[in-house]
Amino acid sequence: MQNSHERVKTLLDALPFIKKFNNEIIVVKYGGAAQTSDELKEKFTRDMVLLWLVGMRPVIVHGGGKSITSMLEHFGVESKFVDGQRVTCLDSMKIAEMVLSGEINKEIVALLNNYGAKAIGISGKDGRLIEARAKDFESFGYTGVVEKVNPEIVNNLINEGFIPVIAPIASSTEVGHPGFNINADLAASKIAIALQARKILFLTDTVGVMDKEKNLLTKLGVDQTNSLIADGTIHGGMVPKVNACLEAIKGGVKKAHIIDGRVEHSILLEILTSEGVGTCFE
Repeated sequence: MQNSHERVKTLLDALPFIKKFNNEIIVVKYGGAAQTSDELKEKFTRDMVLLWLVGMRPVIVHGGGKSITSMLEHFGVESKFVDGQRVTCLDSMKIAEMVLSGEINKEIVALLNNYGAKAIGISGKDGRLIEARAKDFESFGYTGVVEKVNPEIVNNLINEGFIPVIAPIASSTEVGHPGFNINADLAASKIAIALQARKILFLTDTVGVMDKEKNLLTKLGVDQTNSLIADGTIHGGMVPKVNACLEAIKGGVKKAHIIDGRVEHSILLEILTSEGVGTCFE
């Protein structure tokens, strides 16, 4: 009986958040360890279906760097990185699109549909959702920088009751161009701004942003975050994720979150509880 009462209390505690975020667009950047563990994949999928069923409008933007590296090795193509960002030659561009738009995107869509949602997978090329230019072709090849997001196709899918699942491959204005490989964090931020999302969540392999004593910083403002980057507290691979959060906030998204994708149901804990998990930017 005690367990039953605890379950009911949990549901009642979630009710204010369900009401607050009803009909709101929630963008989730999905990647890291949560994308490589079969158990975490299923739990992520169930979390997203639950949000959809209670009236929120989730949009998933996914990465897939480890899978791309593995496939490049399979085909004998060397992986190269500059400042932590992948250099995308023509061969690796084709493989990245195959892995992201094909294998990973359709796996996520199939899981969502199997758990009772309506999901459709697209890439940034569909409906010219993401238009990009080369970051620095001599140094990075077909790695791109987002110039424009045209959200009509995503809004149409949302209005039809679908969960859009987006692969971060962008189109070019040049006819016959293979397109661009886009950093998934930055793509998610740009898409969240274009959709006027209420929240954006980044699933990572860390608990969130930590201070120099390794204590979790649960809430950060823009000025404080810039100071932490300047003094080196925020460094390495966390910098682009944090910059993506700041860009989203400056673009009108009310809150951005970095949460640990290795924690079961971390998305639900962040959205549907007052304590939350990870780091919140506002």
